[in-house]
Amino acid sequence: MSSSSEPPAAPASAPAAVPRRWWALGALCLAVLVIGFDSTVLNVALPDIAVQLHAGTGQLQWIVDAYLVVFAAAMLPAGLLGDRFGRRRLLIAGLTLFLAASLVGTFADSPATLIAVRAGMGLGGALIMPLAMSIVPNLFPSDERGRAVAVMTTGTALGLPLGPIIGGLLLNHFWWGSIFLINVPLIAVGILALVLLVPESRNPAVPRVDPVSALLGTAGLAALTFGFIQAPSDGWGSPLIVGMLVASVLLLGGLVLRERSEEHPMLDLTLLADRVFRWSTIATVLVTAVLMGALFVLPQYLQSVLGYDALGTGVRLMPLMLGLIVAARLSERLVAAVSARWVISSGLLLVAAAMFLGSLTGSTDGYGWTAIWLTVLGLGMGLTMVPAMGAAMTALPADRSGVGSGLLQTLRQSAGAIGVALLGALLAGIYTGRLDTSGLPGPLAHTARGSVSAAQAVADQLHSTALAASAHSAFLHGMTTVLLVCGITAVLSAALIALRMPGAAGRAARQEGRDIANGAADHAQSVA
Repeated sequence: MSSSSEPPAAPASAPAAVPRRWWALGALCLAVLVIGFDSTVLNVALPDIAVQLHAGTGQLQWIVDAYLVVFAAAMLPAGLLGDRFGRRRLLIAGLTLFLAASLVGTFADSPATLIAVRAGMGLGGALIMPLAMSIVPNLFPSDERGRAVAVMTTGTALGLPLGPIIGGLLLNHFWWGSIFLINVPLIAVGILALVLLVPESRNPAVPRVDPVSALLGTAGLAALTFGFIQAPSDGWGSPLIVGMLVASVLLLGGLVLRERSEEHPMLDLTLLADRVFRWSTIATVLVTAVLMGALFVLPQYLQSVLGYDALGTGVRLMPLMLGLIVAARLSERLVAAVSARWVISSGLLLVAAAMFLGSLTGSTDGYGWTAIWLTVLGLGMGLTMVPAMGAAMTALPADRSGVGSGLLQTLRQSAGAIGVALLGALLAGIYTGRLDTSGLPGPLAHTARGSVSAAQAVADQLHSTALAASAHSAFLHGMTTVLLVCGITAVLSAALIALRMPGAAGRAARQEGRDIANGAADHAQSVA
């Protein structure tokens, strides 16, 4: 996505190690922790939002996906702008924007307002994640870079299960908008730490941002997501949905063709020529799509079907964190003994096993069964995402860190958006098709079809045990189908990685794997 005709200057050599680099890494971890929290804290509030803002399943998907779509689309321009004008400066700007959007979100009074707020937060997040990751190669020498990347990756991953706990605690005592207030102290401390500890870095030789390519990427991803979300209500064969899906293919195809014709593109697909970067990125993308789909349905199941409150839901997601910590510890020995390929493919098989176990959930099963497969899911996530993201980032040269991390995060967040849209559409289609609203007045039947949380609220209002039972059964059938699809996807992904990803290439590659695993394990131990 570049409009520059000037050839880039020769890459600068990697800078010397920064004396306070580990303290600086702590500041960067605070910045990305905001992203980790925000990825899951909202999921706990979805049932409350559905009832209090009268949001249907499609609107709930947009509340999640507005963030992901903007995040993914703006990631590559953000990486380039940071490389050119200063990574720390743009990172602080992203945190400030994220803070402002969070404050507005606390008082959102309609689904449309909240969707707009989430889009603003996505723009801020697009500045935070790739720039925080791209600063690491400029802080650490090559022999420490793997461990540093692993610390950041694990820190972000551990933020995922912590978000619902803190969000649930807030929801039990305050209104749903209070979930965004957790961002305020984190961002304030993060900005101060960045100013005091992180030196500025840039690479003015990177390509310029091409507005046409940025527009093609944003519009294409938005059209694809819109088509998936609206299809259950409008029908897959409706002119609007077909038009949106065709438009998305044309727009994204045009983006790829334009970038391939540029001498110095912003969407630098040549980075994927490195087999380690390519297959590590693919593993990260696939597991992200599966995880985001599972986390979209799980809080609704725990709250609306099993009847737990927001805090109880957050606490019951803790086995996921336990699995992450154990997996990070195990990876030290596993990566040292075998290549990262087998660790990552084994992690994906564990993710698949968790999804298959979850797909067996019955109407009489309590939380115990969910705790089992959540623990397995955490193990699989830890063995997949931590070494995969670490290997991908350490494969990048320091002067391409902004563009490379932007590409990685763009693909990852795009996968998350598509995963929520597609799996959410599958859930919505099954739920509405199996829900029995016979005997209900038209407006109440329409409300009940919006989401399982709305149906439960209508059932409570009418004291209708039949409606509640029908809603629970319909949602459970949709959820188990979604988890089954996720499991099949994870199995295919594991086979793909095992067959195509290169193994350790000599002593250097094996040592890099040990550095990644050691960093993950040390960070997990400190958290535990």
